[in-house]
Amino acid sequence: MQIGRYFPIVIWAREYSRATLGADTLAAVIVTIMLIPQSLAYALLAGLPAEAGLYASILPILLYTVFGTSRVLAVGPVAVVSLMTAATIGQVAEAGTAGYAVAALTLAFLSGAILLAMGLLRLGFLANFLSHPVISGFISASGLLIAVSQLGGLSAQGHSLPEQIWSLLTQATQANVPTLAIGLSSLAFLFWVRKGTKPLLTRIGLGARLADVLTKAGPVMIIAATTYAVWHFGLDGHGVAIVGDVAQSLPPFTLPDFAPALIADLILPAALISLIGFVESVSVGQTLAAKRRQRIDPDQELVALGAANLGASVSGGFPVTGGGSRSVVNFDAGAQTPAAGAFTALGLAVAALYLTPFIAYLPKATLAATIMIAVLSLVDLSILKRSWGYAKADFVAVVVTISVTLLMGVEQGVMAGVLLSLVLHLWRTSRPHVAEVGRVPGTEHFRNVDRFNVQKVPAVLSLRIDESLYFANTRYLEDLVLERSAANPDLRHVVLMCSAVNDIDLSALETLESLDQRLRDMGVALHLSEVKGPVMDRLRRGDLLGHLSGQVFVSQFEAWCKLTGLCQATDPLAHARRQPSR
Repeated sequence: MQIGRYFPIVIWAREYSRATLGADTLAAVIVTIMLIPQSLAYALLAGLPAEAGLYASILPILLYTVFGTSRVLAVGPVAVVSLMTAATIGQVAEAGTAGYAVAALTLAFLSGAILLAMGLLRLGFLANFLSHPVISGFISASGLLIAVSQLGGLSAQGHSLPEQIWSLLTQATQANVPTLAIGLSSLAFLFWVRKGTKPLLTRIGLGARLADVLTKAGPVMIIAATTYAVWHFGLDGHGVAIVGDVAQSLPPFTLPDFAPALIADLILPAALISLIGFVESVSVGQTLAAKRRQRIDPDQELVALGAANLGASVSGGFPVTGGGSRSVVNFDAGAQTPAAGAFTALGLAVAALYLTPFIAYLPKATLAATIMIAVLSLVDLSILKRSWGYAKADFVAVVVTISVTLLMGVEQGVMAGVLLSLVLHLWRTSRPHVAEVGRVPGTEHFRNVDRFNVQKVPAVLSLRIDESLYFANTRYLEDLVLERSAANPDLRHVVLMCSAVNDIDLSALETLESLDQRLRDMGVALHLSEVKGPVMDRLRRGDLLGHLSGQVFVSQFEAWCKLTGLCQATDPLAHARRQPSR
């Protein structure tokens, strides 16, 4: 069992069967068809040679097969990480140079090392500090940036929207008509393929599975058609940019550059890429696992993604993570185990060995259209409407994240998102919801006096704290209690109902001790009720309970009865509580 925890392949391999092999093989064929154009396109998006996309999709997938816990997650280059890679490497090396490729290897190595360290230290919870609205805003903005960058057929320059728009405007007069024709026709075909191919094929009698395979092969069809057109008509001699010669080989053995200066430049971007890639990968993996009543281990996923990126760094690749679109395709195609990924890696290895000569005349405009279709599915601006209607703070976070990403670039957008997530968390918890509660007549229940018709007495103030107490919010609680106490000259008792308090840190403990002393000076006793066992254990290690002016009650009802004297013998609940248990 312990081996299976660190090597999940041991668990699912024991149950492998011929039926599972058939399902995984079919899924691998479908995903391979989809991955070939995607891998080439994302490598160019990252500023690297096209073959780097294939290399980044072979060894990383094999390593994830050994260490990953998701049965269907497909690992490889993804749009957002490729864009972040280009933005990062572009600051330390010139695109097209050997130094650029080595810097990409180093970035993958650093990302892998960070992910692996986080996994071994079981720090998967750190991803929770990126809120979903912030992540959604960042991915949507990144998708828009990528889509705009492809309008020029992979020629738009800049890492922010203003830079890209200016680049496109300056190139507008130099637009190449054959390139525009190829790009627009590819875009139109790919849009139609996504929506219209499968219904058309099923209407003419093809089975659903075969129709699905042919639909997924849409990008391959347009790539084959446009590549043939460029070769046949010699369009590369008329200004149509092509991929050119692509290395015909398996992934080479490569080494990152461990120069201190380069590592210093890349370590922060590597951490941001790791965080974004992990969040995207785990969210996809958890969603798909839940559909089959399976589960994934986020900490082990960190290890698996770390190993995948380390593999990319020694096999000519660049940073990778779990891709949403290809994982969904893998799931829908019926993949049962990570072996489907291993078979996909074998298919891509065959492509790297034997198919690369056929893509020399592949127009970059076609790959640009492929990228645009893929990334536009990431853009979800409906989050603006949902967040505005639900929580204005989340709306502000989304708007700021989108704005910073579009106007300043992806790295700044990620940093803004992380900072906003932390600030929002601190802001929300620094002003905990504290409700004055009273007794619902004839019951032992206590509810908010502003929402229910309840009993209360002037001499007792009962406050329910709906948040754990820590250094950032105890001053707010102290000010609230003292303000309420000063406004009520008849007050003699303050009861803090702690049913929702899961923790009290040292700063909060000291604040409660100070509050107790100040209330004592006002002639008011401080009481606690419904303190959870772990919290009480910690309080016993401090001085608060030894000097508390009031008492600690097991329940709020007990505090009410003791302090108000309103639980009389005629109260049916009080009578029931006195009966011996049977």
